[in-house]
Amino acid sequence: MPSIPDTLRFTAARCPEREALVFGARRETYRDLHAEVERVAAALAARGLAPGDRALLISPNSGHFVVAAYAVLRTGAILVPVNPRSAPPELAHLITDSGATVLLHAPELADVVARGVAQADAAPTVLALGAGSPAPDLIALAAAETNPPVAHQAAEADDALLLYTSGTTGRPKGALFDHHRALWVGFNIGGTCGYRDGDRVLHVAPLYHAAELTMMLFPGTVLGMTHVVLPGFEPAAVADTLATERISLFFGVPTMYQFLLRLPDLTERNLSAWRVGLFGAAPMPADTVSALVETLPDVELYQLCGQTEAGPGGIYSPPADVAARPDASGRYALPNTECRVVSAEETDVAPGEVGELLLRGETVMKGYWNQPEATAETIRDGWLHTGDLARLDADGYITLVDRLKDMIITGARNVYSVEVENALAGHPDIADVAVIGVPHADYGESILAVVAPREGAEPTLESLRTWCRDRIADYKHPHALAIHPIPRNPSGKIQKHLLRAELAAASA
Repeated sequence: MPSIPDTLRFTAARCPEREALVFGARRETYRDLHAEVERVAAALAARGLAPGDRALLISPNSGHFVVAAYAVLRTGAILVPVNPRSAPPELAHLITDSGATVLLHAPELADVVARGVAQADAAPTVLALGAGSPAPDLIALAAAETNPPVAHQAAEADDALLLYTSGTTGRPKGALFDHHRALWVGFNIGGTCGYRDGDRVLHVAPLYHAAELTMMLFPGTVLGMTHVVLPGFEPAAVADTLATERISLFFGVPTMYQFLLRLPDLTERNLSAWRVGLFGAAPMPADTVSALVETLPDVELYQLCGQTEAGPGGIYSPPADVAARPDASGRYALPNTECRVVSAEETDVAPGEVGELLLRGETVMKGYWNQPEATAETIRDGWLHTGDLARLDADGYITLVDRLKDMIITGARNVYSVEVENALAGHPDIADVAVIGVPHADYGESILAVVAPREGAEPTLESLRTWCRDRIADYKHPHALAIHPIPRNPSGKIQKHLLRAELAAASA
């Protein structure tokens, strides 16, 4: 198997004049994209980036992000993509933990980068992706590059990506992947979800995140797709781009689809080129899934449910199953992947019971960076213990019901917070909701609904409990209500550890 930068070289040779990259006014062919990546890689190598080194890349979605990612990999270094919304202490942790020797950043993030570097244990070489930063402009340096092309050619088994987990339960850990594992994500999902040579793919979800990077960017290049990149999510702009750029392939997190559905003129646009829509990274309320199926009948909708540590890889539902069981998280394991739902004793649960979802396959990480104990705890006998609690139905559908650490035990009954959240999601006064357990002297834990109201609404605990009456059993109804913003990471996952900390501080 080739390495990730090899695939760009192969595609540039196969279809050099095909449009490769669109960002704003920038339109670049595969020949030009490959040539620019080669120049940027040479500039990085000339400034000391060597095979096996770690290079942090912190930037919003942009054409420069795409070029820099491939250029880092072209040198044989390990790419460490970073959330551009990271605060300086968070960035300092990633610099220190990864041992990065180079940091590439969007110019507008110069201040955050400077403060993060100052707090790190060691300072990497800092380069900017464009003008406007005190750091040297890597793009300008590459344009004037006179050094020969990088001689090193990465191999399939070489380390390629260090993807830091979303940190929904604490400080992020780095999941390490070689080129083989990273490319197999795209092969598994692309073949399953109907990717085609020459598709036009819209990148709106963050490119630094595993889903957009390994599921969309890397396989898109393998198949010679046109990468249309938007800097961020704005519903009308996304809908317009789907139409004007004749997008055929799109991945979005559930909140993106929810906002698209709220556009009153969504279907008035010419979306006839849109063939495949993928969603995942967070639970999607069943009502929203059904509305998507009804609103976009010509789009093949695939649900994906996985984990960063798996590449991401995991389970999926094809369009017929998405329509038939919008409440489920998936029905089948992805190709080259196995899944099990097991009890605490690691025996397979009976249909209808809840257990932990385990995954095994080609895309599972090598391990956590410099954390052998955490790796040994998470990967046992080749199986990745996801920490996700799931229910396996008799007909094969799998539904995630909670994180193992987020299950609420109240009055000796198990309550799965996701189930309560899904019941409350359709309440007309609620814009966003999270459910957590809080200590209770008599029952062990009580159920707290944390609600971000819709504008002008004033939800009450009584109205929430009434809403739940016909939707979930009474022992699952919320016992208390807190009005508070819901902290989510960029992939849409609720950061409940932050929510608990914030609410505890507010009540202290």
